[in-house]
Amino acid sequence: MHADIEHSHRPEEIAKRLEDGPQANYLRDWVFGGIDGAVTTFAIVAGVAGAALSTNVILILGAANLLADGFSMAAGNYSGVKAEQDDYHRLREMELRHIAITPEGEREEVRQIFAAKGFEGDDLERAVEIITASHERWVKVMLEEEHGAPKVERSPKIAGLVTFLAFFVCGAVPLVPFLFSGFITQPHAMIAATIMTGAVFFGIGTLKSKWSTARWWVSGLETFAIGMVAAGTAYGVGALLKSWVGV
Repeated sequence: MHADIEHSHRPEEIAKRLEDGPQANYLRDWVFGGIDGAVTTFAIVAGVAGAALSTNVILILGAANLLADGFSMAAGNYSGVKAEQDDYHRLREMELRHIAITPEGEREEVRQIFAAKGFEGDDLERAVEIITASHERWVKVMLEEEHGAPKVERSPKIAGLVTFLAFFVCGAVPLVPFLFSGFITQPHAMIAATIMTGAVFFGIGTLKSKWSTARWWVSGLETFAIGMVAAGTAYGVGALLKSWVGV
């Protein structure tokens, strides 16, 4: 086996891999929650620091953001994944009903789907016969080919939990330096928070690259740039409001 091949192609290992089937992936939930947590919390830190407010204000607003916005994001992601799951079951029931009411029409749909894949003649009819011999197999093919339904159902609870944990863990990083306000000044804490949050952005980007074709440093720099632009904007708004309001 070549060193750059991701998995073995021995018959027994292929059979085991196919038997296990594809697994649900919650990477996007972690990336989504982590980036948003780091961006929003650091934006609050940068905005409050830009307005030259006290460290206590930074910690209070940051902690409130971690809990309230983190829960909101988790609930929103839970609801979104749950809606996808509900829609999948709705489509499944619809296809079962169509098969029961008009089986020949559903067979014709299967026939045209496989004809578009290059099947023809006896091979096409045999494929239709095999697919429609089992209602479970028949419905699965229709869900994936006609409706574009995913092959793996994701858990709304896990998606929501992963989003919240990522938001909380990554979002807490910008607040850490301000916990030591008795030892370092606010400007120094802000510099430390900027460096640490930048490292979080870059780390999330490099992690994301493992599931893409982008080079790790390109993905890391892209995420770093997005986060820093958001933070810089918030800092500028805070400084501008300070000059307007005169706090």
